[in-house]
Amino acid sequence: MNKRFQDKVAVVTGAAQGIGRRVAERMLEEGAQLVAVDRSELVFELAEHEAVLCLTADLEQFADCQRVMTAAVERFGRLDILINNVGGTIWAKPFEHYQAHEIEAEVRRSLFPTLWCCHAALPQMLEQGSGAIVNVSSIATRGVNRVPYGAAKGGVNALTACLAFETAERGIRVNATAPGGTEAPPRRIPRNSAAQSEQEQAWYQQIVDQTLSSSLMKRYGSIDEQAGAILFLASDDAAYITGVTLPVGGGDLG
Repeated sequence: MNKRFQDKVAVVTGAAQGIGRRVAERMLEEGAQLVAVDRSELVFELAEHEAVLCLTADLEQFADCQRVMTAAVERFGRLDILINNVGGTIWAKPFEHYQAHEIEAEVRRSLFPTLWCCHAALPQMLEQGSGAIVNVSSIATRGVNRVPYGAAKGGVNALTACLAFETAERGIRVNATAPGGTEAPPRRIPRNSAAQSEQEQAWYQQIVDQTLSSSLMKRYGSIDEQAGAILFLASDDAAYITGVTLPVGGGDLG
């Protein structure tokens, strides 16, 4: 087994389910000391590993992001890698059907956790003179029925580029992946627990159809295909890469 993360301390957010869970598992397999964070207590399923600190936090709040980074350093003594994986579409519908509070909620969910966690982690990384940040964006920055989510992920892309400019000469790399459609087990805690109407199901099907149409491979990716790209950018294999948003959508560039 490749041990790319031996003696590295990594924070993975949104680690309870989906892509974040798989990234956390694979980091452990490759030797990382891990801080696994989620708002759901499902994250404590990773606590059976000795090299894991599991934390619940609301990363839409800056104070919680600071608490997480402080706990990581107190437990492991440093912070080498930050994977910002929190986010995801809450509603799927044409923009004119969104309510104002829904637009605000989408931006809070899919931009602010990344923005706040970068801000909270930066002092420690700057003090060390090293660090790798990987933000999880989305190819939905060009897509249908998710304008607020796409706008939030566009903000993640801009954050990635700007922060890379500011920190490259101080030893910090900042990159992002932009996942396309991804086959994943059903979410045990859904982002939106409300039952979908027939109209909402039709709007969501438009997203699926457009995602498949835009992909050159005409399929969804796997969780491991998404995790592999994130781990590559987090590792020293990508030591000369910064400021990049890497589309992982079967040829869909977003």
